[in-house]
Amino acid sequence: MKTPARNLTLMTDLYQLTMIDAYIKSGKENQLAVFDFFFRNKEEFNYALFAGLEQAVTYIKNLKFFDDDIGYLKSLNLFSEKTLDYLKNFCFDGDIYSVPEGTVVFPGEPILVVKAKIAQAQLVETALLNILNHQTLIATKASRIVGAARGKAMEFGLRRAQGPDAGIYGARAAYIGGCFSTSNVLAGKLFGIPVSGTHAHSYIMSFPDELTAFRAYAKANPNSCLLLVDTYDTLRSGVKNAITVFKELKEQGYKPVGIRLDSGDLAYLSKVARKMLDEAGFPDAIICASGDLDEYSIQSLMSQGARIDLWGVGTRLITSEKTPSLGGIYKLVAVEEDGRLAPKIKISDNMVKITNPGFKTIYRLYDKGDMAIADLICLHDEEIDTTKPLTIFHPIETWKKMTLTDFKAKKLHLKIFDKGNLVYTSPAIQQIAEYAKEDLATFWSEYKRIDNPHIYKVDLSDKLYNLKQKLLKANGG
Repeated sequence: MKTPARNLTLMTDLYQLTMIDAYIKSGKENQLAVFDFFFRNKEEFNYALFAGLEQAVTYIKNLKFFDDDIGYLKSLNLFSEKTLDYLKNFCFDGDIYSVPEGTVVFPGEPILVVKAKIAQAQLVETALLNILNHQTLIATKASRIVGAARGKAMEFGLRRAQGPDAGIYGARAAYIGGCFSTSNVLAGKLFGIPVSGTHAHSYIMSFPDELTAFRAYAKANPNSCLLLVDTYDTLRSGVKNAITVFKELKEQGYKPVGIRLDSGDLAYLSKVARKMLDEAGFPDAIICASGDLDEYSIQSLMSQGARIDLWGVGTRLITSEKTPSLGGIYKLVAVEEDGRLAPKIKISDNMVKITNPGFKTIYRLYDKGDMAIADLICLHDEEIDTTKPLTIFHPIETWKKMTLTDFKAKKLHLKIFDKGNLVYTSPAIQQIAEYAKEDLATFWSEYKRIDNPHIYKVDLSDKLYNLKQKLLKANGG
C-alpha cells in the first residue's frame, strides 16, 4: 500500500522562506542549482541503509501552498506580495536523482541529488532532511540489530517512539532494515508489514493466578499460543505453568508456539527454559526475548550461548538510542553561471566538512564474484570503462591506491523526477526489503560487523578529485 497523501508544504524552516524572498528580490529565484543529500562519518555506523524515498516522492508530488497557508505567511509580515504570489503558484519542475531505497550507502556519498531552480531546491531542503534522516537512521539501526539476531528480529517500539509519525515510519524503515514484523497495527495496514504480538503482564495480573491466565489465553488463542512467563517467577512459575498449558493444548490437538522472556538474565533463563521445554516434549516451542535489546546486547547474549529464537526489539531500535540522529545534510554543490553549471565548494578547517563540488553520481565497483570492492563518486556525465584497468585512491591519503582489472561497475542513481514529472515507480515494501537484504549480502562481513568494522573504500574519480583541488586552491584552501 502506498503512503497516504498529506500536504507538508509548510513543514519547513522559516529561513528557507526568507531565503526564497531574498532570491526573488535579487531576481535569482530561477537560477539553476544542484544540492546533495549525504551524511558524514558517524561513530557508531560504518554504513547506512537508505530509506524514506517513497515518502520523499509523496512530499514532492503534493507540494502546494493553499490559501490558508498563504494567509498565514502573510500574517507574519515578512514577505513581499511578489513572494507570496510566487508561493501561491509554486510548482516543482526540477530533477531529482536518488539511489533506490534499501541501498547500502556510505559517508560523503550524494545519496539524493536535487537539480532545480534555486528557490525550489531551497524550499524542499528541510522536509527532505526530516524524512530521509529519520527513516535511513532507523533502517540502519534495524539492519545492525537484524544482523546480530541472524535475521530473527521483530520491531516492538511504537510506545517508545517520539510521536506517531516516528512510530509509523520507523516501523516501515525497520522492515526495510530486515525486521520481519512489527507490533504497530497502523503501520501494518498502511504498508503491508506483517504484524505480531501476544499479551502483556497486565493480562496475567488481571487473573487470580498465572496458570488461570495462561489457560484463558490458550483457550482464546489455541493456534497461536505464545506465553509471557516472567510476571512472577520465570522458572519456578512461568515456564512450569506454560508447560502445563502446552500439554493441555497438545491433548486437544493444538501445537503451542512458545514462550517470551522479557526480563532477568536472558542467557541463563533461556538455557534453562530450553532444557525444561525439551524435557517436557516441546523441542519445537520457541523462546522469544524482549526488553531493552539492541545489537550490542543481542551479540553479547549470542556469545553466551543464549537459546533464543526470536528477538522483539523496541526502544533502542525505534529511537536509535545510542545514535539518535543520522546527521544527514543538504549542501549546494553547483549553481548556474553564464549559462552553465558552475561547481561550488564549502571550505572548512575541519577536513570532513569540506564538500565535494559539482553535479555528481555514484558508481559501485564489484569483483568478478559480485562482491563490493569500493564506491567511486564521479561527475554526473562520467562513465566507467570496465574493459580497462582502473586505479582508485583514498581522497585524502592519496598514496593509498588500488588498481582494478577484472571488475564490474554499477551506477547507483536513478532519475526520480524529470522536469517535475515523476518518472519513478516505488516498489512494494516487500521488494524494497528484499533488495536491501540482497544489497547487504554483496558486502563482506568485515564491513558490517558491529565492533571495529573494516572501512569501506569511497573514493573520488580523477576528474572530481582534480576539480576539488582546483577549487580549494582558488579559494585559498
